[in-house]
Amino acid sequence: MDLTEKDVQQLREKGIPKEKVEDQIRTFKEGIPFVNLKNAAVVGDGIYKFSEEEEKELISLFEKKSDGLSILKFVPASGAASRMFKALFNFLDAYDPAEESLEAYLERTNDKDIKTFSEGIERFPFYKKVKDRLDTEFTSKGAEVYAFVNEILSENALNYGFFPKGLLPFHKYVEDTATPFEEHLKEGALYASAKNESKLHFTISEQHETMFNFELNEVREKIANDTNTTFHVDYSFQKPSTDTIAVDMNNKPFRNTDGSILFRPGGHGALIENLNEQDADVIFIKNIDNVAVMKDADAVAESKKILAGVLLKVQEKAFSYAKLLDTDTMDASRLKEVTIFLKTELNVRFSDDFEKASISEKIETLKKMLNRPIRICGMVKNEGEPGGGPFWITNNNGEVSLQIIESAQIDMNDNDQAAIVQHATHFNPVDLVCGIRNYKGEKYDLLDFVDHKQGFITEKTKEGRELKALELPGLWNGAMAFWNTIFVEVPLVTFNPVKTVNDLLKPSHQA
Repeated sequence: MDLTEKDVQQLREKGIPKEKVEDQIRTFKEGIPFVNLKNAAVVGDGIYKFSEEEEKELISLFEKKSDGLSILKFVPASGAASRMFKALFNFLDAYDPAEESLEAYLERTNDKDIKTFSEGIERFPFYKKVKDRLDTEFTSKGAEVYAFVNEILSENALNYGFFPKGLLPFHKYVEDTATPFEEHLKEGALYASAKNESKLHFTISEQHETMFNFELNEVREKIANDTNTTFHVDYSFQKPSTDTIAVDMNNKPFRNTDGSILFRPGGHGALIENLNEQDADVIFIKNIDNVAVMKDADAVAESKKILAGVLLKVQEKAFSYAKLLDTDTMDASRLKEVTIFLKTELNVRFSDDFEKASISEKIETLKKMLNRPIRICGMVKNEGEPGGGPFWITNNNGEVSLQIIESAQIDMNDNDQAAIVQHATHFNPVDLVCGIRNYKGEKYDLLDFVDHKQGFITEKTKEGRELKALELPGLWNGAMAFWNTIFVEVPLVTFNPVKTVNDLLKPSHQA
């Protein structure tokens, strides 16, 4: 790749090696193949479903051990709220209350989003705040809804479209409203704490740091008093070095009008670097917008403790076997025991050549399989929500593994692959509990366990010109592809994402 002096300086400033850019351009040229689904993970074949008694035992295990552990709640929180309000922005452009009634507009456009919004307007957590700011009587429903939306979104008003999603009012209680950020603190006290201390790490956009700190100062003392918990909160930003190069349709670097190369954020997969800078015995991961009202908080906390209990239980065995492999002479019987554990409890699949290998070769293989980070992933029964799902896949080397796969990674034109998707029973709510240390207490380098061939290539436009963009392997997809993986069915009450503003009208967000 031919680079100008200006290009070299640009790479240097972003901290991106030339070799990395060359690899990305090679990826554009070669393309990213679809994954090869073997079959859907289901209860009994890739997904655990525990009895009530087993759940109680797992909760008890975690609660007994939690005070002796370092625990972290890791929350991807850089998402802007602009997408939440897309329908409302469109409404401001398309509707003039002086020209037609709201009823006429809805009949003309069949705008179901605005119909839902207008019918539920008084149930939004920010209704009273907006109403007080407007402080006027309206001559028509259309004028009221238009003024309400304008007050939410205008730059010289509340400007919620600029806000990070984590700092919007999500829930209305008797005395006040609560943001997702605040709800995550409350959750942290319930399940991600040890000795009445809770540590949370939020990945945010740098431009929003002041806003997050302001919110923390506003709510920390009250929540600390209510929960008898001391909170330790810090932040990190997506690194410029994780940006990916954009190319034109001929796979040449796409250049801005000033001649500089266009780089774009690499997607949530870039956060594996942020996660890699954290260190704790147990790390809970959940997206910023996935919070429940406090009436459901205990059920959510119990589910998280179950997942953490699974981690501690399986980790104890994995650590004992890893230590044995390092220190003892292993006979065939003990090797078989370790192999069965990896197969039945850590979902590891071995190649046909494994059985033919020598004892020393088997030991090396088992060491490699045991010495990996562990992720316990909650899976929700498929209720038609969008999102990735749990599948057994076969890679190019014929190796079979459990993975969380997004729909964009699947060739839906392949009838066999499409049929496997149709048989999927669960989807991924982004609900993870992670163990990132080995039996010696040493932290793994998480970047060693990324499958760089599980990214995404998408087509975009900039200034009317077509380009191709590269998204890094997703944080819970390819970025964790070589972790040991366990899927556990969790209740629907644990999954409450807010993708559009109307999601706030769902029962799970109404106190």
